[in-house]
Amino acid sequence: MRLYAFLLPASLLLASTGGAAEPVVLGDRFELFADDALVASHQGLERVVQQPVPGEVVLTMDAPWEGNTSAYYTLFQDGDLYRMYYRASAADPKTKKSLRGEVTCYAESRDGLHWVRPELGVHEFQGSKANNILLTGEGTHNFTPFRDENPAATPEVRYKAMSGSFKKGLLPWGSPDGIHWRKLSATPVITDGAFDSQNLAFWDPVRGEYRAYWRYFGNKVRAIRTAVSKDFLTWERQADLAYGDAPVQHLYTNAIRPYFRAPHLFIGFPTRFLPNEGERVEPVFMVGRDGVNFLRYDEAVVPEDAPADRKGNRSNYMTNALLSLPGEPGKLSVYATEAYYGPVPGRVRRFTYRVDGFVALQAGSTIGILETVPVTFKGSHLTLNYKARENGSVRVELSGADGRPLPGFSFAESQPLTGDEVKATVRWQSGHDVAGLTGQPIVVRIEAKHAELYSMRFH
Repeated sequence: MRLYAFLLPASLLLASTGGAAEPVVLGDRFELFADDALVASHQGLERVVQQPVPGEVVLTMDAPWEGNTSAYYTLFQDGDLYRMYYRASAADPKTKKSLRGEVTCYAESRDGLHWVRPELGVHEFQGSKANNILLTGEGTHNFTPFRDENPAATPEVRYKAMSGSFKKGLLPWGSPDGIHWRKLSATPVITDGAFDSQNLAFWDPVRGEYRAYWRYFGNKVRAIRTAVSKDFLTWERQADLAYGDAPVQHLYTNAIRPYFRAPHLFIGFPTRFLPNEGERVEPVFMVGRDGVNFLRYDEAVVPEDAPADRKGNRSNYMTNALLSLPGEPGKLSVYATEAYYGPVPGRVRRFTYRVDGFVALQAGSTIGILETVPVTFKGSHLTLNYKARENGSVRVELSGADGRPLPGFSFAESQPLTGDEVKATVRWQSGHDVAGLTGQPIVVRIEAKHAELYSMRFH
């Protein structure tokens, strides 16, 4: 497993290297072990990117207006409803020439697994409006919506979207219902880039601003650029994403979002394009904390041999989606495409992660120990998301800033955690909870054997 350097925020970097920095204020937020931002050291632990488990095909592009080049899917939850938006199109499998014009379509589901194409009656196809086409003409190539959770957003534009063309730029759109859309600007609001990809935007609830990510061609490779906005129309602080010392590679779609369980974290599933390997494409995972600097893992999260028809250019893209489905509290669903340019219609397949399970700190037969930078928290309990294999266990110790175990919270007094839990409360033989340590700088040490660590939380 190749892991590349991650650019830490300055305050965390000082804390993790022994500098004179204030403890990191955790409060009661989730923290993933997907990067080293809170980790002062770890010994005997290997950070391993996880691959989601392949599941069922949830939608096949077999309607007359769809086909084998349907692409750029966006899925999100809206109350009890799940919404899906995508480009419908088709090409000759041999010549790869387009067979008809592109349209933007809409599907919906109550469970994230069974999707229906409602007859919207908005646009005509071959003489009939009995279809799920919601947009034709300008914007259809890569129309990417989201539900705007900005408290200041008005009902008329509760749903927003970005779409773009290769040279012109990104257009903003708004809708009151997610079905009927209008342009919010007559001209593109972001023009510096190459926009023939799934460019996206969202409301960032932690920082109180909109953030956009789009394709950019720089340093002779396909790259990703970002900017922020307060009103969705005026964009500023443009920056190219940075990945530490990761190799320079072509990246198409980005699928970046705030992780809903820990929205101070940005996670993404960019599609890597490998032109020297038969034009293969494969999604990878990355995580960041400031929206610009990311730790990007090298292993594909959906490999080419995952079922099925993922070989060839554009046949293995992650969708813009991360869903929690009914009756699956310990899982997260992502979706990926297959059979692009193929002799059969394109498909969307579901894959599942465990909750927080994008990356694991993994211990084998030798005890591994993780130590955090000094932190403060609020709450009365510490919970861990972990998996202990046969003969495996996890223990936790809390120490003061001087490095000495706090009375009642040593490894020796920690009750071992075994089995597989996404929310296990850490307990000590003393029976103390951690409420008495609220606001006090502490260091968390976690000891693991034959186990994987995913996340922790004080609450």
